[in-house]
Amino acid sequence: MAYIAGRAITGRRASSIYDYSSSKYVNFSGEVSDQRVSVYDFDASCHISGSKARDRFSLYHYGTSGHIDLSLKPQGKFSGFDYGSGSHFDGTVKGKSISLYDYGSGKYFEYSI
Repeated sequence: MAYIAGRAITGRRASSIYDYSSSKYVNFSGEVSDQRVSVYDFDASCHISGSKARDRFSLYHYGTSGHIDLSLKPQGKFSGFDYGSGSHFDGTVKGKSISLYDYGSGKYFEYSI
């Protein structure tokens, strides 16, 4: 979700994000627009796609066979719910930095887009 939120909020066309927790780049391809998401996650070997209504994306993760809601908020903030894991998440995008808190694991994750 960090990659999708980062692209949606910044408008950057990026083909990867750097995941500081695993010290590696995660590669993606595809489109994140104002109305639609259709990306391929090379690390998970699956597609994530869906559409947007107002400020909320309704997504489907084909790797976990689960739905994900992603809401974009003012000042670079985002939040959502992953139905596959049953967990809420919150995050912030500032410049190229993305911070995400996963309530399921109780951990923060840091990325750079």
